[in-house]
Amino acid sequence: MTVSGTTFVDVLERERFDFFAGVPCSLIEDAIATLETHPRLAYVATPREDAAVGLAAGAWLGGAKPCVLMQNSGLGTSMNALASLSLMYGFPALLIVTWRGYQGKDAPEHILTGAISPRLLELLGIPHRVPTAASFADDVAWAAAEMDRRMQPVAMLVPPGVVQTGAVHSTRTAPRATPAATRGAGSDPRELRPSLSRLAALGAARKPLGREPTVHANGYICRESFSLGDRPQNFYMIGSMGLASAIGLGLALTRAETMVVFDGDGNLLMNLGVLPLAAALAPRNFVHVVFDNEVYGSTGNQRSISSEVRLDRLARAAGYRTVTAVTDADDIADAVRDGVASHGPHFVLAKVTTEEATVPRIPYTPNELRDRFRLELGGPDMAPQTPQRSEAARGTRPAPRQPS
Repeated sequence: MTVSGTTFVDVLERERFDFFAGVPCSLIEDAIATLETHPRLAYVATPREDAAVGLAAGAWLGGAKPCVLMQNSGLGTSMNALASLSLMYGFPALLIVTWRGYQGKDAPEHILTGAISPRLLELLGIPHRVPTAASFADDVAWAAAEMDRRMQPVAMLVPPGVVQTGAVHSTRTAPRATPAATRGAGSDPRELRPSLSRLAALGAARKPLGREPTVHANGYICRESFSLGDRPQNFYMIGSMGLASAIGLGLALTRAETMVVFDGDGNLLMNLGVLPLAAALAPRNFVHVVFDNEVYGSTGNQRSISSEVRLDRLARAAGYRTVTAVTDADDIADAVRDGVASHGPHFVLAKVTTEEATVPRIPYTPNELRDRFRLELGGPDMAPQTPQRSEAARGTRPAPRQPS
């Protein structure tokens, strides 16, 4: 007896899970094939499992009930994201973790991970169950209740043979390519010579913002922006390096209002897969601003490779709707203003100097940051995502872009 892919998804939908992200595994291939063509549920195939954890956090902030799908090798990849994001802030999510290497029977690369998978979850303090086909529905109901009660991730460690495989084949069509005439439109100066400090550039980027929710990458971007004036629409990252863009993308896929991300070069380089992901999903309400000083400022100004590689050109190649590279305060403000006012996704690279301001740490606890930000978005009773947003999140075909 096995759980069919359709039943797997039906049980999760019955428990009100409505946002799915992850990296596929053959042990649940039928379930993923069902999700890929589902008429109501959002599924995002992410380049890495930790990016899926970030997307799930953003989706939860946006009012969705997220589920992250991963192989147990991806559990290893996600350790820092789970520890310094999901568990530290308290972001509920169901982790469906397939158990490769179960009972020592698998390809060599899965044996060690299979042996330690339960202990990894225990070390993280993530409650988990090992479902059977007969207990699957009860285990999902337990997980749904437990993650909300504890305000943290809960896992199901799924052995081989629980979910049917080989019966459902994906019929998902490839996303429609954006016409070359509109993809990556914007400025591409040959050389960028920074003259502004990041603090000044942040001030310029904040100037056009009204009530737009803004996710701040960890480190001095948070602290310097906070010093310019706190606002409840700001979500400040503490730790979780590299995941600000994924959180903002999860928000953009579940909400209608414009979502802004204040990112850094080191953060983006740690999660470059978000560039093609954002371009492929093409949320119209996503403005991605990267403050690039070509160093890792929080650890002593060691060089980053953005001194050799233009991040705006990577975003252009990935397929953002517009890409702009700027160094002047007025140009930064204009680029953010245009992004907020028009259909995206937009990418703004602000080259800045390595100067850092003396600023205090963020005074709020992670729970306080989570709760005030979600309350500002409308709280736990927020309206569900629109059909257009759900279509984009499934990655089947971006919604047609309208003239800006």
